[in-house]
Parts: sequence; C-alpha cells; structure tokens
Amino acid sequence: MKNAFLMNVITLKLKDIVLSKQMITHTRNGPKYKQIAASIAEVGIIEPLVVFQIKGGSGMYMLLDGHLRFDILQQRGSTEAACLISTEDEAYTYNKRVNRLAPIQEHYMILKAIENGVSSQRIARALDVDIASIRQKVNLLDGICQEAIDCLGTKHIAATAFKILKKMKPLRQLEVAELLVAANNFTMPYVKALYAATHQALLLDADKPKKVEGLTSEQMLRMEREIEGLQKDLKLIEESYGTEMLSLVLARAYLLKLLNNARVVRYMSQNHPDLLAALQTVVDSVSAEGQVSATAAMS
Repeated sequence: MKNAFLMNVITLKLKDIVLSKQMITHTRNGPKYKQIAASIAEVGIIEPLVVFQIKGGSGMYMLLDGHLRFDILQQRGSTEAACLISTEDEAYTYNKRVNRLAPIQEHYMILKAIENGVSSQRIARALDVDIASIRQKVNLLDGICQEAIDCLGTKHIAATAFKILKKMKPLRQLEVAELLVAANNFTMPYVKALYAATHQALLLDADKPKKVEGLTSEQMLRMEREIEGLQKDLKLIEESYGTEMLSLVLARAYLLKLLNNARVVRYMSQNHPDLLAALQTVVDSVSAEGQVSATAAMS
C-alpha cells in the first residue's frame, strides 16, 4: 500500500509554496481565523501545512491544506513553515484522516496541560477564549459517570449537552449516552428530547419539575411513555437480532442451493411460479451485508 505522505516533516520557505485557492479578505475577521492566529502567537504551529511537490516546478510546492495558517504566518512576517509532504495532489485524503478533537478529549488535554504547569491564562490565550470558558472545559465532566464518559469519549457532542446529562442520575446518563451513539445523533435537540423523555425518578433533583423550552408537562409525560416503549422494543430486537439474522442467512444459503438446481427450478416454474418468485425475492433481499452481520453475531 502506498503511503499518502512522506514520513518526515520538513521546513519550507513560504515563497516556495503556491496556494491552491485564494484567501478571501473578510476571512481574517472570522472567529476560526482569530483562534488559529492566537494559537500560533502563543505556542507556534502545531499542525504542519500539507503540500504537494509540483512536478517540474523547480522546487515549488502546492499548498493543499492549511491556507489560514499560511496566511497567518505571512501576516506575522514568518518566512518558513513546517510542512507535511503529500504523495497525491489533493487534500481530501488528508482531511478525511484527521481526527478532530472531541469535547472530552479536549477536556483531558487541558487537564494534562495544567498538570504540566501551563497556566489557565495561557491556554485561554492559545485558544482565543476567556478564562471562564477554560474553567468550564476543566469542569466539563464533573457529575458525569465514568461509563457515560467512556461511551462518549470520542464523539463530537456539544459541550453544553453535558449540562443536561448532569441533571440525570448515573444510570440514566449511561442510557442516554448509549441512545446517542446508537442513533449516531449528538445534536442538542436530540439530547433535550431525551431529557424531556426522562422519568422524573431518574433525575438528580426528582422533586423539581423538568423544564424544557417549547414543551408542556403533558407533552413531556407523553414522550416519557413513548421512549420507554421504544427502549423496550430496542432491547428485544437487540436480544434476538443475532439469532434471527443467522437463521435468515442459513435459510438463504439453502434456498440458493435449491434454486441452483435446474430440475427444481423447472418443476417450480411449471407448477408453482408464484412460490418460485417469492423464494427468489427472499434470496435477493438478504444482502451480503446481512451475511457479514450474521458472521459477527456467531463470533
């Protein structure tokens, strides 16, 4: 397999790098640009620029990823930058492989930095946020059970969602985390809906009525009942899914063998054409993905 990048980071002169797209002037006023600029000013370049060597370009390189960083370095008067050399002239491969920090990962990184002696003020300057925001990130997981933390560790869930989770008891926190992962939906509306559907007894302050903007008490009670029913159905499906999928794939294998017999097909087409069509539909409906699922269930 061909490596997508050369193994070593090298230093290139900015004058030898050609932009693959033009910088829009008003971009410099955006929050992302300002945050990156603050980070570079405080700790320097962390993520190298990604470039591709132009063939026959006499040592020139095309910039694939890092246009904001490149512009910030130019604005600061820098003449060189650390670069990662791509073996392909497109940025998709690189961007697809970059792991963006999830809130929980960011929380642990900030804690680690503080333990290593970095002040909260310096971290705030590097991230271009106020000190109160850093304190919120440090306290992000206070009141969240470890099982829920493990479940959401690498998920890109809004930091504000943890404020809602903290209103729930540990068992319900884990249930909600599992529901978020199962649905692959980490949006605030979904988190709020699960909170609205949480039984009062599963809240830390069970005596205090829930308040969700846009929902009445009657609507929340209805959501509680519906979610409880859905959770029961989901558990039943999870318990029987593996066995049923395995049985279905085995049945399909038998039908395939049967339908590959010319004498059987000829007899059924002459005497039972409707049944033959139905069996063929069953065979076609069970995909290769289903076979993989059944194999996983067996293991």
